[in-house]
Amino acid sequence: MEQIMKAVGYQESLPIEDENALEDIELETPTAHGHDLLIEVKAISVNPVDTKIRQRVKPENDQWQILGWDAAGIVKSVGNEVTLFQPDDKVWYAGDLTRPGSNAELQLVDEQIVGKMPESLSFAEAAALPLTSITAWEMLFDRLKIPTEMSAPPKTILVIGAAGGVGSIMVQLLRCLTQSVIMGTASRNESIQWLKDLGAHHVINHRNPLSEECKKIGIPEVDIVISLNNTDEHYEQIVECLSPQGQFGLIDDPAQLDISQLKRKSISLHWEFMFTRSMFQTPDKIEQHNLLNEIANLIDQGKIKSTLAHQLGTINATNLRKAHAMLESQQAHGKIILEGF
Repeated sequence: MEQIMKAVGYQESLPIEDENALEDIELETPTAHGHDLLIEVKAISVNPVDTKIRQRVKPENDQWQILGWDAAGIVKSVGNEVTLFQPDDKVWYAGDLTRPGSNAELQLVDEQIVGKMPESLSFAEAAALPLTSITAWEMLFDRLKIPTEMSAPPKTILVIGAAGGVGSIMVQLLRCLTQSVIMGTASRNESIQWLKDLGAHHVINHRNPLSEECKKIGIPEVDIVISLNNTDEHYEQIVECLSPQGQFGLIDDPAQLDISQLKRKSISLHWEFMFTRSMFQTPDKIEQHNLLNEIANLIDQGKIKSTLAHQLGTINATNLRKAHAMLESQQAHGKIILEGF
């Protein structure tokens, strides 16, 4: 007799206001083989990637698309090649874009992209962090190669959209692991205070020209700009406020980007997509396991805190539609969490 699990999915790409945009469903429980862990999902976070996939990807052949790429849970069983975990381990992970997501009671995930959950956090607090932590870590230390030696000369770093999920962990990583001068952008009082509490040295208003805002705080040029949202809206100002031979990193999806504007200042361009390693099965895929464990250590040492900001109740279609609507309106700071089925 097949075992059934609860899940939330969709078959048609619909506006989030439509009650069929996300539906409560039941699916057959998967089985772990090879390097896979079968994980009982305890809490999930909702990210912009969830809304983008829902809007752009229609499942084929009447299949159900299961979203969700941020979770914390407990290992229920392991595949025959697993060496890093065992049943009953508490884990956290962001998963793999090419496989069913975490909006389900049980999920299969490759052990090499899973980390040991911080001992000091609840499942809800932990679920807020994996995707954003991986994205922030890979951007800062794999793409931009920002030095972590405290003897290194400090970099001035401007983070656009710093009060969001990725920015909230990025600011903390910069503060505790580097000597950087951290500048974040925000426009609402709540977001400004949030960034100051996380450790930003300066907060400027992205509704005004960035170059003018930088000059106001006595930093006319910055070494690095990391754009987390609305890159095309700010692009000319990004180029303006970057210093010659500066670095520009981004994670969003601008409709177009004229890279020739970077040539005059010899600015280097760095794109970060945290699913690259799992999507292409890169030889260094296990680095996501390693960095999740490193971040768990920083959390348990009290150097980084969870970015949980909104708890919307249990994991069901109604609450997930609310979460998607919040993200699409760009009104959320920190992370949106749902817990339990």
